[in-house]
Amino acid sequence: MDNFSQQPMMSNLPPTPPAQINPVPMQQAPVAPGAPAAKAPSKFNENLKFIIAIVATSVALLIFAVLFLTTLMKYNDAKSDLDEKIDIAVAKAKDEQAEALEAEFAEREKTPYKDFSGPEDYGSLNFKYPKTWSVYIPQDASTGGDFEAYFTPGEVQAISNENVNSLRLRIVNRNSESVKADYQRSVGADGLSPEEISIANTNATHYSGKIPGTEFIGHIVIFKIRDKTAIFQTDSELFADDFGEILDTVSFNE
Repeated sequence: MDNFSQQPMMSNLPPTPPAQINPVPMQQAPVAPGAPAAKAPSKFNENLKFIIAIVATSVALLIFAVLFLTTLMKYNDAKSDLDEKIDIAVAKAKDEQAEALEAEFAEREKTPYKDFSGPEDYGSLNFKYPKTWSVYIPQDASTGGDFEAYFTPGEVQAISNENVNSLRLRIVNRNSESVKADYQRSVGADGLSPEEISIANTNATHYSGKIPGTEFIGHIVIFKIRDKTAIFQTDSELFADDFGEILDTVSFNE
């Protein structure tokens, strides 16, 4: 077989240009005879929507304003109430502080204590009492009889069962058992409560409660001094602490 190469057949015809596609113009769909044309939104509808929007906004603003004012009023009321409570608490604290300072000052003013000495014939009874207290001795027993002394802050008032005294002292010419019997009659639920104590190493009886023949609620202490009886009395619980301190300083000659 003979070897040979095939040569392509060359055409003498000119090249064919590519086909061109002409666009088809879009045509609107034909409107059916008698069909109504589309209407543009009317001015009335637009105004109505605008008014509705304005009204809705106004109502919302009104509701918000009412809620805001209500909340503000409640806040102001609560704040005013809180401020008032704070003012009351501050005033009360100031009053309590002032009272505490006054009480502290009054306690300091009581010192140094004064010394009281009773008649020698009645055992030379001695004790200390606040220097801010005044003493009145209507009966000094210089001619016999009972000894009496009254003590109170400031000026001693007229002696009676209606005026309160911080301390009443009597030394009577009676034995202690006889004097105690008088007070024992008032012992009870609505009267006195007895208690045995010691004063200057001497047996004594302490009565507390309503003092016989008065409306006072106080304390009475009775003990023997030689052949007589000493009676200490305070007319009010206000002087109970002072009363106890005075009794702690009592001394006498047996």
